[in-house]
Formats: sequence, C-alpha cells, structure tokens
Amino acid sequence: MKLGRLNHIGVATPSIADSIAHYRDVMGASDITEPFDLPEQGVKVCFVNTPTHSGMDGTQIELIEPYDESSPINGFLAKNPAGGQHHVCFEVPDIAEARAEFEGMGKRVLGPTRIGAHGTPIFFVHPKDMQGMLTEIMETSKGDH
Repeated sequence: MKLGRLNHIGVATPSIADSIAHYRDVMGASDITEPFDLPEQGVKVCFVNTPTHSGMDGTQIELIEPYDESSPINGFLAKNPAGGQHHVCFEVPDIAEARAEFEGMGKRVLGPTRIGAHGTPIFFVHPKDMQGMLTEIMETSKGDH
C-alpha cells in the first residue's frame, strides 16, 4: 500500500454552524463550502478549504454533524460532546485495489465501499488497525489522476 495524499481531516461537531463560525472568525478561513446533507452516511457535511502553498494543494477540514438520531457519529459525540478530530482521509488511485490490499494485510475494513462526500468511492479502516486513527480511504476522481 502506497500512502497517497492527505485529502482531509474529519472533525465531528454538534453544530456545523458553530464550527463554521469558529473556522471563519477565529482561524481566518475564507473558503468554506455550504453545508449539505448526506443522509445515506448519516451526516451533514461542509468543507473548510485550506490555502495552497508552494504549489501544493491545501488540505480540507471536513466538518460532520449528525444528520439524525441514527447517525454513526452520535457515539463519538456522546464521548466527546464538544466534538473533535474524527478521522483522516488518504487518497488512492484505485479503491478496489486498496481495499484488497488492506484486507490482505488483515486490516478490518468497516462496511462496504460506498460513495463519500466528494462523490468518489470510499471505505474506512478500523482505528485499532491504524495506530488508533479511524482512516478513510478515498479514490481520487478520474480527473485527478
């Protein structure tokens, strides 16, 4: 498995509106997407785009708020009521190949491969198999290859 680009850091929040205000007013972020619902993932999402430097793409911060009471991040927020870093996401060129490699190494892939907030296939790897970090693996869009 070759490490791809860090695409984003997922931050669970009880309120996307409050988190947007924090990143805008405290951190000076000016490029923040409008929140949108991903009911199939159980979350509301928006992205804080960090600036590019020295020709390198900026990394995104993905703000995720529970969509409803069945959201998979409700458990995280119950343990961390103020929210916090939820996952990291790395890019791969071929999601099926990456999944097979992780499974071949005995890593626990959580659930089926599905379409993520960027509109490309994703899967998650259990934090106990990834040095304590829930890790999202995301296929780069075909235009990014």
